[in-house]
Amino acid sequence: MSRDRYVDFLRAWAIVLVVLGHWLITALVRGPGGEITAPELLATIHWTQWLTLGFQIMPLFFLAGGHAAGGSWSRVRASGGTAGGWVRRRALRLLLPAAVYSALVLLAVGICSAVGVDPDTLALVGWAMGMQFWFLPVYLLLSALTPALHAAHRRWGALVPLAMGAVALAADTLVETARTPYVGLLNYVLVWGVAYQLGFCWRDGLLTGRRPVPAVMAAAGGLAFAALITVGPFPVSLILVTGQSPGNTDPPSAAMLAWVVAEIGLCLLAGPAMRRLLDRARVWRLVRPVGGASMTLYLWHMLPVLVVAAVFYLTGLAPEPAFGSAAWWELRAPWLLVLGVAMAGVLLALRPLEHWLTLLYERTRPDAGPRRSWALWFGLAVSVAALSRFAVHGFAYDGRFPPLPALGLALGTTLVTVPGPKAAYPSPDKPVDDTTLGAPAGRPT
Repeated sequence: MSRDRYVDFLRAWAIVLVVLGHWLITALVRGPGGEITAPELLATIHWTQWLTLGFQIMPLFFLAGGHAAGGSWSRVRASGGTAGGWVRRRALRLLLPAAVYSALVLLAVGICSAVGVDPDTLALVGWAMGMQFWFLPVYLLLSALTPALHAAHRRWGALVPLAMGAVALAADTLVETARTPYVGLLNYVLVWGVAYQLGFCWRDGLLTGRRPVPAVMAAAGGLAFAALITVGPFPVSLILVTGQSPGNTDPPSAAMLAWVVAEIGLCLLAGPAMRRLLDRARVWRLVRPVGGASMTLYLWHMLPVLVVAAVFYLTGLAPEPAFGSAAWWELRAPWLLVLGVAMAGVLLALRPLEHWLTLLYERTRPDAGPRRSWALWFGLAVSVAALSRFAVHGFAYDGRFPPLPALGLALGTTLVTVPGPKAAYPSPDKPVDDTTLGAPAGRPT
């Protein structure tokens, strides 16, 4: 089956909007003593929470991920490949670049801590460099569960995401009424898993064709979301706001589930027109490089913020109108432009690293030799725990180097990198779509 350009576009578009959203809401203020603070835009200027409806695009990334994973696992399964080999290959696409990124950030944290950098500043920077990590453990878990989830899809089809959504609603009800926060952790897998599972359904034609399913999803999801934020207890913001309770993301709420359904419905309705647009060579030449660099872009996009802060804010060169004023909003355009230029420089500087990661990925293919399965599953569990810790607390909680999470990620990545069985993947002449956040540099998509 030929690749669906629209699926690749959705992944690239989701990453670009995540980056722009993070840059847009990042506000830096230089204090009278030269210290830099980062007031929370969504908590301070409340109307900006409505902007999150446009920038919360991750449902489409999980949808596209499920679409790609369903096709990839189907081909591997049909060729006699193993679940462990497939999961390992998918996991490596995330773990290798995430581990290298984490190692470099942790090295910087260790050096800064050793030379006496202010702990509060270090904690803030460490949080900024890990704020995007929430996605990684969730996606790793869904990737590991893909063989089982796809088996359920083959048997029950669209009933699976309906059941997952019902359980997610029950879990959210328990969180809000019985005050059982740990039950809500299930919704990280259930709510985002609904989007992932709908990707299977989309690929197999259960959501499209002559069926009015996309329109029903968009209307029902939109109406449910409107009801939950007006009559119901949930806020409009689809991004975490400090002090807001209940929230919609930590864990994903019923309102987030409604938005997932509505957004996917709109995405499917736009599919035919977008495919015609993406068939144009000029348009596709713009989209394809973004998809190939999306993992690097996703991981490293807060580094330009630190660079610009050091160059323009610590030195006092940046104009500083009152936070939230009209003049401040006017400066958002050059702010985004400067960050975009800095990000282009970061991507260029990281090309040798991407090339090295591509070589490492190829040398750790699942057909490289025998392996014990326990290493994969234990390594994934340890990696998920470490990445979750970084996502919640950053790389320098309380301004200190975090030895246990750092060791856990190193151990987990090493165990997953152990070579896998020879029969884990089909022969090279069969096309395999095993992308996650984008193909490594140098590999055709």
